[in-house]
Formats: sequence, C-alpha cells, structure tokens
Amino acid sequence: MGSRDADIDFTFFDPTTVRAVFDALTPAGWSAEEAPGCVRYLINDAADLYDWSAGTPERLDELLTELDSPAHLPYVVCLNIYAPRARTGGTLMFHPGRTEVSFSPVIDRRRIPGAPEFTDLAWYLHALVPCLVTAGLKAYEAREIRW
Repeated sequence: MGSRDADIDFTFFDPTTVRAVFDALTPAGWSAEEAPGCVRYLINDAADLYDWSAGTPERLDELLTELDSPAHLPYVVCLNIYAPRARTGGTLMFHPGRTEVSFSPVIDRRRIPGAPEFTDLAWYLHALVPCLVTAGLKAYEAREIRW
C-alpha cells in the first residue's frame, strides 16, 4: 500500500516571519499549543540536525522572537500549530529567505470521508488560505504523494 505525505507550499510576496504567519492564523482559532502546556518548534542550524524542542505557552512570545532571529534566516525553522476546535494541526516550515512556507498536516490529519486514505487538503486550504492572504500570501500549491 505504501505511505502518504501531504503538504501545502505557500509563497509570499515578501519575506515573512513566523510571528506574522502565526498572528494571521490565531484569530481563526489556530494555536501553538499542540498539547496542553506544550509548544513544539525547531531551529535548524549549520549542523543540519533538525532537532525538535518543546516550550510552554507562557514562553511563546520569546520563542517567536527566537524563531525570527536574523541569525536563523539562512536555516529552516518550524512551528507546530493546532486548531483545537477542529482537532487537527501540523507543522509550519519556514524555508531560508522566508518567502516560502510549507504546511504539513501531521497532527491528527483530517481525512476525506469516503476516501480515508486521502488527506482533506480542501479543508486545510479553506482554514489557512484566507488567513494567510492578510499576511501577504501570493500563491500556494497543495499535493498528496504516495510513497
């Protein structure tokens, strides 16, 4: 059968920040708290280790500042987000240069009713795109890949 991955790649007119994207999503109910008391994030560096870290919601402002540090612009940074009302979420991956941001629905992925082997990418687009337009969204590409 193989496994499946889904993602949505967002392109912004100008470089964006983790804070700008997060601030655009929070009014629609998205949160950085993927589990009670847990904020998960990643700051990649020259060692290219992709080591995830955990923080607390009380430190979120500090974490967003760290993720947006100019020292990290040449590297990938990630923040997990969660929509508690929809009980789903995923990873926002900010690529070097910060005009490209990917979203992978890896936390309690929503499936298409009647075709549960597929991700309901339309739901994620509907939940994310209108918010990101306010943050300078230029384009997106959504795909599901079977390995």
